[in-house]
Amino acid sequence: MGKVKIKKSDVWIDMTPMSDVMVLLLTFFMMTSTFVKNEPVKVNTPQSAAKVKVPENNVLNITINPQGKVFMSMDNVNYLKTTLLDMTDKFGVNLSPALQQKFLEETQFGVPMNELEQYLSLPQSKLAETLATKGIPTDSIANGDGTKGMSEFQLWVRTALDAGEDMKICINADSKTPYKVVKTVMSELRSMDENRYQLITSFKEAEE
Repeated sequence: MGKVKIKKSDVWIDMTPMSDVMVLLLTFFMMTSTFVKNEPVKVNTPQSAAKVKVPENNVLNITINPQGKVFMSMDNVNYLKTTLLDMTDKFGVNLSPALQQKFLEETQFGVPMNELEQYLSLPQSKLAETLATKGIPTDSIANGDGTKGMSEFQLWVRTALDAGEDMKICINADSKTPYKVVKTVMSELRSMDENRYQLITSFKEAEE
């Protein structure tokens, strides 16, 4: 008796719905993702077992590198522009529109005000290297009557907070940063009656 041959039929699956879903997912992630900019000055934060959510918007981030130099960054470009214009006006620094735009495109800032124009005039490739050697001065500025006024650091902080009432302060220090430098920054904030800020740390599981 001969074998019965079973007719084979091709299985066809419509992939159109899956393709549509993949395109929608790809579009969603492209629209909602935020790209992390390269920061010239990076720090390794100390570890802590505490879990506190770090603010995501309208943050004035104060970074202190292992050498004790102070830098800042602001995520809100509009506040940053207002802060820059106010600071250059206070110190009589004239920046061209091109240099102002160059400042706003940088992820961090931190040079003395009397060197700001010269710094921004450098080629783009040398900005990060030069910035790491500078830092915002924390020494008090002498007033016309001989008394000590606010430091450039304090003026940056005050001007930034005036630019946006909802600004939050975060201190991001390296684990090898000398404590006296961190203490100086905290003391300058305290003398401005700015006692609400967060110290950024990396999370460490509590030991059993």
